[in-house]
Amino acid sequence: MNTNKTFCETCRSDVDYTVSSVMLSGKIKNKEYPYPGKEACCADCGAPVFVPEINDYNLKALYDVYREENGIVPLEIITAIPEKYAIGKRPISLLLGWGEQTFSRYCDGDMPTRQYSDILTRIWEDPTFYLQILEENKDNLKSSLSYEKSRKAVDELINSCTDTGSKIDNVIQYLLNRCEDITPLALQKVLYYIQGFYYAFYKTFLFSEDCQAWTHGPVYRDIYFRYRDYRFDPIKKQSDFDTNIFSSGEIAVFDSIINHICCYSGKILEAFTHNESPWLITRGDLPAGDPSERIIDKQLIGDYFSAIKEKYTMVNPADIKAYSGDMFIQI
Repeated sequence: MNTNKTFCETCRSDVDYTVSSVMLSGKIKNKEYPYPGKEACCADCGAPVFVPEINDYNLKALYDVYREENGIVPLEIITAIPEKYAIGKRPISLLLGWGEQTFSRYCDGDMPTRQYSDILTRIWEDPTFYLQILEENKDNLKSSLSYEKSRKAVDELINSCTDTGSKIDNVIQYLLNRCEDITPLALQKVLYYIQGFYYAFYKTFLFSEDCQAWTHGPVYRDIYFRYRDYRFDPIKKQSDFDTNIFSSGEIAVFDSIINHICCYSGKILEAFTHNESPWLITRGDLPAGDPSERIIDKQLIGDYFSAIKEKYTMVNPADIKAYSGDMFIQI
């Protein structure tokens, strides 16, 4: 219980007051919401007194309950977004195509619509989603410095959340759980396509590992030796594991690759890669059957699939279907 001073209407003078925790209720949009608030009372006569800080506290508590019951993003998350992504309030509004002061108003306590709330929640929870918005709408920003600072911050967030040593292993576990039959040859090509298309959509590489330009297409060397004993047989399905380790952006790419790339055999996928510039450029003038351990530069992969994304005007990972369909027709 705290003691301070304020004006008491009953005593007609400045008085000490006490603050107690009480259950209150308030109405928002014609609905009554009970909420845990505070009440200030005159220490002399016991009458309720008005204290601006207590009033502000109660108003926030009421709106917090409303937000929770209606699935609206908490104010604390809204105000933390600029710091998390090293970007100002106005630039966030510009990135999202909102009015320039919209995000600032939300930081001051205005209630976002459910649609805008869902966007802000996803931005907070999923750095790859924010990265996609940043890349697609960076031209909306008034300053290139705003983009560069925010891009650096989101890259650091993504990298800090990614155990690069085990990321490719986790992806393999996901693939082996979701694909009906996947041979070692097909697995290699699917990992390559995940690396390429993930970069195309999010401008960052998912794996730290390099792949090599082998005779039969791109190959991750360590993964080859892990599963080579399966030869032409499907790799044994793995036990289930927690998919929550992946972001929604990662899963969107995985699932689209599973639906639109994994449907082809390893030999067909090999033929796909033999018609793509990363493998062709890395092989150079090597005869067709010659072995090679030349590393396919990651940027070659990133640039190629970024160009494919632009060529096919891909909006989201589901659009990969058009590319794989065309490649199948070409071979």
